[in-house]
Order: sequence, then structure tokens, then C-alpha cells
Amino acid sequence: MTRQNSVDPDILDKCRQYRGYIEAKLGFRNYWYPTLFSSELVEGEFKTHHLLGDRLLLARVDGKVHAVRDRCLHRGVPFSRKIECYKKGTVTCWYHGFTYRLETGELCDIIANPKSNMIGRLRIDTFPVIEAKGLIFVFAGDIEPPALADDVPPWFLDDNVYVRGRRTEVDANWRVGCENGFDSTHIYIHKDSVLLEGNDLLLPLGSVPTSKEAFEVVDEPTGPVGVYDKLFEHCEPVFEGKVDGETVLHGHMGATQVAYNISLWLPCVLRVTPWPGPTMTQFEWYVPIDEDRHFYIQTIGKTVESEQDKADFDREFDEKWNELALKGFNNDDIWAREAQQDYYRHDEAWLGEHLYEADRNITSWRSLASRRNRGIQTREHTLTIGRQI
Repeated sequence: MTRQNSVDPDILDKCRQYRGYIEAKLGFRNYWYPTLFSSELVEGEFKTHHLLGDRLLLARVDGKVHAVRDRCLHRGVPFSRKIECYKKGTVTCWYHGFTYRLETGELCDIIANPKSNMIGRLRIDTFPVIEAKGLIFVFAGDIEPPALADDVPPWFLDDNVYVRGRRTEVDANWRVGCENGFDSTHIYIHKDSVLLEGNDLLLPLGSVPTSKEAFEVVDEPTGPVGVYDKLFEHCEPVFEGKVDGETVLHGHMGATQVAYNISLWLPCVLRVTPWPGPTMTQFEWYVPIDEDRHFYIQTIGKTVESEQDKADFDREFDEKWNELALKGFNNDDIWAREAQQDYYRHDEAWLGEHLYEADRNITSWRSLASRRNRGIQTREHTLTIGRQI
């Protein structure tokens, strides 16, 4: 069967080093992805959520979150069009009364035809769920799920790391999001950000790599897989912008030095530390919705030792970092991604780009992701119609 989201074979042949990455318009399969924040799904509530071109239905029952495909096996309608739940732990299709258990996916009843032989013989697809750090992670795939620690950056799951964040829908492919966040010299677009003055940051206009050791690939058999950008150690920062030899711009010469440890990890998560201040780390995911959109899940983690520390960070996040950093600074990134999408929507874009020296971290990421991904999501994966028991 030909993949419905396949790329022109000639383009793949010319970009064979990044073949898997270019094919993965809908993202990589067999990974844990953050979906909603835990606070977004209260007890007894149902919510639909898009992930890797698929549509899921999430529900919280007795504190536990369940995820099933949002599609009845009978005639394919989405449950979420009109949620019906007559017994806790089940969902009933509004069309003909097909009723399923959320935990197992089993077709347990058909209200309009209670003697049907189909009852107890079919299941809708279910998805493993883990809640961690205030996020609901869903495993999208068909292998035995690995440990969550294999699919998030180092430090994120540390016991004393407390996390706050926000979720935004962005009109750009998830790969555009990843590469925007990891782009060594895209800091140029932030030269006028409100965060610079508001946080007294030291931020150059760009950087010139001075060594081939500027990037480090982490590719162990177990544990997270990713690329470190080590430009802070192997670069010459650019604080004077010149045109025809004349200085026309200056970088921001603040007193606070940040963002000297940046890394990008499979399946689609960036870690920047310290950021946005010297005692915090930003973890941000670019989760595929479909070929043209992604969820931008921004989180800031801080080491805390007490409930008072948590309360202090909650107040600091609400009063400062959410507006100044996650919105004020990162809104520039959203704007840039959506501008790029017009170009990268077309497969030919991979042949037309002209990358330069500072983009070696991006090419390293593309190569690693092509080589080490656990599978490529296709439209065929989203069209399954359940299974027999």
C-alpha cells in the first residue's frame, strides 16, 4: 500500500540523508507525546484532541485518564460530535447506541440492538496514557511503550523539578517548529523582544561557529536521543551588525547570561537551560496535529524544595514568565514558523533551501531523526477501524 502522505521519490532520493525526516509530515510513530495539561481535563470530562493526524477522545474517570480513537466502529462517526455517557467508564455513540469501555475499548453494548452478535467481539483502539509534571502524555504507536524517560529530555522528570506552562496551536508543520527552536542564529528575530529589557538579558545578534565540535549527538541504545548545540563553547558571538562595513545594529548587552545549553530530542522536544532566567529550564514540544499545524507546548521547570517554593514559582510564572517569556519572547517564534510554512508546505522546499555553517546542528538533527526514529506516522495509521477480540 502506498502511503497517503508520501513524498515524491525523486526528492527522497536527492535527500536520502534526511529521508525518514522528510517523510514524517505527520510526525514519528511509537513515542510518548504530551497532549493536554492535566488541569485541562477534570473528573468526568471528555475532550477531543488531535495528534499525528489522528483524532483521540480523552476522558478522566476516577482520576485516571483514558484515551481512545474518536471514531465509532459501526459507521465511523466521531463520538465527540455529541458525547453520550450513560455509565461511568463508557462512551456511547450518539448514532446507533454502540457503547464501549474506555479502559479496554471493548464494545460492551448496543443500546439500539442489545442482542447483536457483535457485542463483546470488537474493540476500538485505545492509547496508553501517563500523567507526569502536570501533562497528559499519550503513546501513539503499536509497539510496547518504552519508559517515558526515554522520550523526554534529561532533567525533565527529576523529582524536584516543578513545571508550569501553556499550550498554543501553530499554523506550521512540526518540523518547522523544531528547527526554529534549535536554529542557532534565529536569535536575530528576538533583537527587539520585551524579554530583553524586562529580564536584562545578554543576547547577541547571532554567532559564528569556530569548531566542528560545536554540536554533539547523543545516540545511545537506551535513553533519550538528541543533539546538543554547543555553540556557547565553540562560537564567536556577534554583537555588532554591519552592512557595507557600517554598524547598523547592536546586540543586547544585559547582565544576565542564559541559554548556553540547548538541545533537541526525539520525538520533537527542545530543552534550553538556563532559560528564561538563570534558575530555570525551558522544555518545549512541537507536537504534530496534521501536516500543516502543531501544538506548541511550552513549559518552564524550576528546582523546588518545598511547597512554599512551588507557591513562589506559581506566582512568579503567572505574574512574569508567562507573559514576558512564553508569550512576549516566543510569539516571535510562532510568527516566524507560520511565515516559513508557506515555503516548507511544498516538498520541493527541501531541495531549494541554502543552509550555511551555523545550520550544522539542524542537519545533524535531521540525520539523527531519520536514522533513529521508531517509525513514521502515515494516514493509514489513522484510518484503522478497531480490532476483533
